[in-house]
Amino acid sequence: MEISASDQIILRMLQANSRERLETIAIETGLSVATVQRRVRNMKADGTIMAETALINPKSVGYAMTFLIFVELEHERIDQIDAFRRKAKAEPQVQQCYYVTGEADFAIIALAKDMEDYEHLTHRLFFKDSNVKRFRTSVVMDRTKVGLDVPLG
Repeated sequence: MEISASDQIILRMLQANSRERLETIAIETGLSVATVQRRVRNMKADGTIMAETALINPKSVGYAMTFLIFVELEHERIDQIDAFRRKAKAEPQVQQCYYVTGEADFAIIALAKDMEDYEHLTHRLFFKDSNVKRFRTSVVMDRTKVGLDVPLG
């Protein structure tokens, strides 16, 4: 889909506040409210807008620790890669999972309440999986920047 200058403004405003009023967006873009509404609906339908969500502070709900985990698989067959993807997607403490190039096969961002909770997570995701060759973990000391904003023109 071609992203027009008006669409970029719409996306920028919704990315900053997904509950922005259509009227406010219409004023900023110079479009009618109905046109803005139609464009937002179309961008949701074509997958440009993937979801609307609330950004929650993990510490506020008991998750004091964040981890970066790099996972190397024993075998890289497509069925085994897909099996690991499904397991990572199903794990609530995994915030993000990327299939990557380089030394590791996957890079994961995960949350835990404490080290004991993280240990349980490693047992569920890695130790019980015979295809996980090794994993390396870095503990996040400070969440300097958190977000999924996409740069827009």
